Amino acid sequence: MAIIATGYRLNVINKEIEGKDMIFRKFLYLPLSVLYFFIPSAFAQQFIALPQPVLTIAAETYILTDFQSGQVLVSKDTQKRVEPASLTKLMTAYIVFSALKQKSISLTQSLSVSENASRAQGSRMFIEPNKSVTVDELLRGVIVQSGNDACILLAEAIAGSEEKFAMIMNKEALRLGMKNTHFTNSTGLSDPEHYTTTQDLALLATAVIRNFPEYYSLYSLKEYTYNKITQTNSNRLLWLDPNVDGLKTGHTKTAGYCLVTSAKRNERRLISILMNTSSDNARTMESQRLLNYGFQFYDTVRLYQKGQEVETIPLWKGSQDAIKAGVDRDLYFSIPKNQANKLKATMEYKRPLVAPISIGQKVGIIKLVFNDRPAAEYSLVALENVDVSNILSRTWDSLRLFFN
Repeated sequence: MAIIATGYRLNVINKEIEGKDMIFRKFLYLPLSVLYFFIPSAFAQQFIALPQPVLTIAAETYILTDFQSGQVLVSKDTQKRVEPASLTKLMTAYIVFSALKQKSISLTQSLSVSENASRAQGSRMFIEPNKSVTVDELLRGVIVQSGNDACILLAEAIAGSEEKFAMIMNKEALRLGMKNTHFTNSTGLSDPEHYTTTQDLALLATAVIRNFPEYYSLYSLKEYTYNKITQTNSNRLLWLDPNVDGLKTGHTKTAGYCLVTSAKRNERRLISILMNTSSDNARTMESQRLLNYGFQFYDTVRLYQKGQEVETIPLWKGSQDAIKAGVDRDLYFSIPKNQANKLKATMEYKRPLVAPISIGQKVGIIKLVFNDRPAAEYSLVALENVDVSNILSRTWDSLRLFFN
């Protein structure tokens, strides 16, 4: 059930003069809405590490993030280069989703199975050479059955070859901010130049959920039958935790047992990723511990709603004397449970602010402080268009600015 605290008190703390520009700072005391209901957002910020209860996870590297705020709640060695194994297929599916959105392929499109795809090593969907299979069937084969043959056939259909498909994967990885990731294939088979990090995988998992909600339900399928062969999803948490609805397992001898999991409780979503655990049971239980930890020890605070007026800023040389300012997306922030009173915000904006101003134009900054430490920054943007005033009014404002 949502815990709601409405309103905030806004007081002017100080102002600083830098050259001829004034920077006004206002302090926003937050009581804010501590919620278990969220709307996905697409922003990324720099956050401080939050104080956390002690947690030890039996994995080489791991990360737990809040989907709405984008913050890391707990982690270990998130920049360490690791082998992704079949977690690679998150990117393979992401590229396929993108192709579907761009209408370069369709779910009902039939593809002829190549000899190359049918001879794929490792886990398979068991497609047969020279027979036809639809893109929809192949996607299920990738996501549920972790079929390497399905990955290769989709790669060939989209890019002409798996090698060229890997180039697309790497280009998309860079676009998503996955700076420490490189792919050489669509399947996750071991290769010295095929690597990632848990931080990068968190970016990818978030993008899958945020950008392609119409396909995300595929990750919650517990089994899929193709060619009269039924294979179960190897993500055991789909059976053990009703809140879990994705995402992907991975395993090779060198990568160990890996798992990317997402769980949603009361509309709040967390994403956990762990790499190189000792067994299937270990990755399942440790992932469950990570998720339980996040839900038990953290809340996520809704700071402001998209389009909510945060402040009215004085405006010069405009068709009106002030402009409404706020945020262009729902803003959330994750904090240790029951500590919302330690979260405060400072708003800064320059004066003079001179017209014309367009909707969405940055006019200031909202700075968060948690427990008296800098925590995050967000853009304060104009919520309306304001044109310039007539020449007489602009001249008058110019004189006022000169003498002030």
